Amino acid sequence: MTQPQTQTYANPKFRWKAGITGSLAGGLVFGMMMAMMGSLPMIAGLVGSSSAGIGFVVHLIISLVFGVTFSLFAGLVKWNGIVSGVIYGLILWFLFPFILMPMMMGMSEMAFQLTSASLMSLVGHVLYGAITGFIYQRMSN
Repeated sequence: MTQPQTQTYANPKFRWKAGITGSLAGGLVFGMMMAMMGSLPMIAGLVGSSSAGIGFVVHLIISLVFGVTFSLFAGLVKWNGIVSGVIYGLILWFLFPFILMPMMMGMSEMAFQLTSASLMSLVGHVLYGAITGFIYQRMSN
């Protein structure tokens, strides 16, 4: 009599330190870009402030959280680090500054609008993702 076959799945590896480190590095670069564009006071608005410094701190805290979720994403998809990062950055841009953030800030008419600001945000999120993925990959090898 033959034994029933069991299917095994490879356990995903979640590299938290690599995800958080990469995301903070990507967040620093994107944060500097946002500072040059004057976007940080809008980020500070998420916590009831208009200070660019507060906006930068909020942005880095968000980057920390996104680093944890990137670790989950990259551990599950197992793609090249930069590819994973760029796709992750696109997903973040689509979900947050393109849809949720305008709605959260009472500017629902700005959701789903392709403007020069939203396109610059897209570039920033792709750059953030590429840096995050690159560092994640380097730290994971």
